[in-house]
Amino acid sequence: MQYHLAIKDMPPNLRPRERLIRDGPEFLSEIDLLAILLGSGTGEASVLELAAQVLSRFGGLKGLGAASCEELATVRGVGPAKAALMQAALQLGRRMAAQPAETRPCIRCPDDVVNLMMEEMRCLDREHFRALLLNAKNQVLYADRIAVGTLSQSSVHPRELFKNAIKRSAAAVILVHNHPSGDPTPSKEDLDVTRRLARAGEIIGINVLDHVVIGDNNFVSFKASGLF
Repeated sequence: MQYHLAIKDMPPNLRPRERLIRDGPEFLSEIDLLAILLGSGTGEASVLELAAQVLSRFGGLKGLGAASCEELATVRGVGPAKAALMQAALQLGRRMAAQPAETRPCIRCPDDVVNLMMEEMRCLDREHFRALLLNAKNQVLYADRIAVGTLSQSSVHPRELFKNAIKRSAAAVILVHNHPSGDPTPSKEDLDVTRRLARAGEIIGINVLDHVVIGDNNFVSFKASGLF
């Protein structure tokens, strides 16, 4: 009888699921990815062999996508449950492909920051420190909430600022905070914190492009004011 190597008997570094976790799904073949969905093979075929059989029978991914749940379930080793799982995964892929491209705000000047953040921050009764995380095209990836309260070196630590920036692969950040008094004139603490964060960004490789202080329908940009 021919011996078929089961996934659990493979070295961990060769198993499809472990390789996906370690290297990412883009490095796996279509057979590997389908094998992860199928989960198990049969007494006559390993899950990788079963995945290859399914792709061959339906003529690749395009044919697999056109097959009905009933047609998929007729393959020995698939059955209704695995057929439904494949159909669900394929449908998720179709829906993602059909979604319109996301429009991200682009920051070209301090006014763009103000237009994005003023109405939300001008009436806050405490100081809120936030960061706009930008990609290489200066498009906003995320508006991160860093701290609430009077700015100081203890309340705004570089670790808190750059944690999400690194996680989201940001190329640059713009600092934003409000003055509840309505007067956006930067304080000495504002200047000290900004310079400290900018130095940390230089070391990490994520540029701090500006710090915008928001008052009541007015603002100060560190970059435009030559404070950097």
